[in-house]
Parts: sequence; structure tokens; C-alpha cells
Amino acid sequence: MADQVLLPAVGVCVGLLLLLLLGLTVCYVRRKKKSVSQYEELLSTAPAVPACSAPVILVSQGSWIKPGEIPFTLPPRFMTQRHDDLENEEEKIEEEMRMEVRRDILDHRGSLSVSRWYPVGTVLSGLYSVPALNEVVAPPPGMSTRLCFSVEYRPGSEQLAVSLLRLGNLPPRFHGNATLVELRLLPDDRRPRQAKARGTGPDPEFNDCFVFQVSVVCVSQSTLSVCVLSVEQDGRRQAVGRVLFPLEGELGQAGRVLWRDLETEDHTQCSELGDVKISLSYSPALQRLSVVVLRARGLQLLTDTGVSVQVSLRIHTQVVKIKHSSVVKDENDPYFNHRMTFKLRPQHLDEACLRFELQQPNHARSEHPAVLGVLVLGPFMYARGPQLQHWMDMVNTPQEPIKLWHGLGRVS
Repeated sequence: MADQVLLPAVGVCVGLLLLLLLGLTVCYVRRKKKSVSQYEELLSTAPAVPACSAPVILVSQGSWIKPGEIPFTLPPRFMTQRHDDLENEEEKIEEEMRMEVRRDILDHRGSLSVSRWYPVGTVLSGLYSVPALNEVVAPPPGMSTRLCFSVEYRPGSEQLAVSLLRLGNLPPRFHGNATLVELRLLPDDRRPRQAKARGTGPDPEFNDCFVFQVSVVCVSQSTLSVCVLSVEQDGRRQAVGRVLFPLEGELGQAGRVLWRDLETEDHTQCSELGDVKISLSYSPALQRLSVVVLRARGLQLLTDTGVSVQVSLRIHTQVVKIKHSSVVKDENDPYFNHRMTFKLRPQHLDEACLRFELQQPNHARSEHPAVLGVLVLGPFMYARGPQLQHWMDMVNTPQEPIKLWHGLGRVS
């Protein structure tokens, strides 16, 4: 009897449990379907970007826009919308866009009218226009050949930016040739940066910028060297002149336009003690330094015994070799054309220098000759300015003679 009562009760419990499990399963399936449908709806709900009802319209400029002003507009902001309201919103937006396009056409002549773009102002075109180079850097009056450039030093990146702008008053014999400029930052820069002028004529333009990497400590001790060359049609180069620009004290007003006269041989004034013209060339293969004393001018002669040149090669404080030229008599502007050669290894090029002494022999051979002037050519350790530049040109152009006038200095 007890078994008969227990069996229906167990069956009822099992049935209730099955119904409960079935209900939980149905609820879980419905909830999962609902979440999936919401996720798909979220993905499919794109920002309301209605199709443009009107294409981009280019309108001719009218009298409503002031000169130098360009109207501009901003693109629309994207706003999310629901699918069920999308159709009504699209109709409203299309109608609004038609009205906006019409207002843009009427109110902003000379601009690009696009639907859903909102006008917010005008651009002053004068702020972005580049004035003509002739108006900004017109050459100052005068007949000398001048170079226009600017320098700016950026301490944060340790960079020196050199803007090469133009040349002014180029001599007529160079008007038909191409103009080439070589820039170096002395004393350490041995590889020149080159720029070719855009066009020919008396005032060729460059508009090139060069960047030199130099530390804050060394920039004030550096010198910018700009050598101007005229290149003929057959490729031969002729020196026009050069500018040596020491950077010490010149970086305070960065970016200003600078004009500097080219130092040319034809317009070089004699120094107080006179000048001497030297030719230097170096052959790395032969380890040979060739020196030619060409001529002198403007010498202050003391006697009529003639003039000779003593050339000494020095490494640091040690005199390696001394050579003399022949004596040229009775001339204030003597022509020597005397060639000398010295043995010099390439590793000593930054340690060696040449010392020139123009001497007048005394009537008594037992007395030392009188020194008319002294010249030292060498690297940064010994020389500055044109003397340093002459040595660097010799090192950078092996086996090519480099000729230059130099002023004589007093004996220290």
C-alpha cells in the first residue's frame, strides 16, 4: 500500500522538476535571442549620414566677399539614431539640406557649398600668400656682388639652419653661366653642401635650406663659408668670390635677412704690409704637399737688396722642413713663381701648418734678414678666416691647385 502511494508522489516530483528545467531552458533561450538581436541592432545602427541631396557646387565669386577672404565650412557632426525613426529623420534632413544648400549659395558666394556643412567664417588668404622674392630681399644699392642668406640656430636639436636666398649684382661676364654655391661649416666640415641657382642673369635665385649638426659649445666657434662658382657650358668652373661669416655674436637675431659682399680677387684691397698669392695642392697617394709662391704686391721694402720667401712646414711646435725661394730684386710687386714640395702624411693634415716669411737680405751676410711680413696657412689649430679656408679647400680637393691672395701680418 505504501509503495502505491509513494510511486505517484515520485512521479509528480519528477514531472515538476522536468517542467522547471524546461521553463528555465525556455527563459535562457529567449534571453540569449534577445541579447543577440540587441547586439545586431547595435551594430547595424550606423551614424545618420544622409546622402547628399546636392553635389559639390562651384559658385563664381560675387561682390559679397571681401578681397583676401575665403569662406569655409565645417563637416557635420555624426549623431546616432534608431532604425524605427530613420525614415522620418531622413526626410527631415533632406529638406533641411536643400534649404542649407540654397542659403550657402546665396550667402557664401565664391566657396564650395556642400550639404550638411555649416559655414563658420572666412580664411584670410593674405596670411598664406608668399610675397615675391624681389619685394622681400631686394639687393641694396651698390655695384659689389652680394649674397643674401639667413642663419638660425636651434639649441634643442643642436641644428644650424642656413637659408640661401639669392645673389645680387653678379658681374656681366657670369650672366650666361650657371651659378653654383658650396657651403661649409668650418673648421670641421670637409664635405661641401652644394646649391645650384634657379636661372641665370645678374640676380640668380636659390631658395635652398641647409641644416648643419653642431653642438651649442662649438657653434659660436664656427665660421660659415660660402664659395660662389660660375660654371661654363663646357663644365669649367671659375671662382666668383666667397663669404666667410663667423657665427660668434651673429645668432642673437635668428632668421633675419643678411647681405654680405663677396670677397673677390679683383676687389681685394692690399693689407698694410702687403699681400702674397699662394697656390696649394695635396696628393694623398704621393703624400706630397705642393706649394707655389706666385707673386707679392704692396710690400713695404726697407732696402734695395731684393725679396725672398722662406717657407717652413711645422707639426705642432716642431719645425719639420724649411725651404727658401730665390731673391727677386728691385720690385715692390715681385713675381716669384717658385715651387716647393714637402713630404706630409694624410694623418698629419690636421696637425701641420705652413709658415711664410717674406724677407729682405741685409748687406752684411752675417746679419739676419729683415722680415717684411708673416703668413700662416693651416687647420683650425693655427689659422682662421681665409687662411683656414685655403687649407680646407686644399684638403677637400686633392691634386687640384688652390690659389688665393693673403694679407701679411706682423711678426709676433
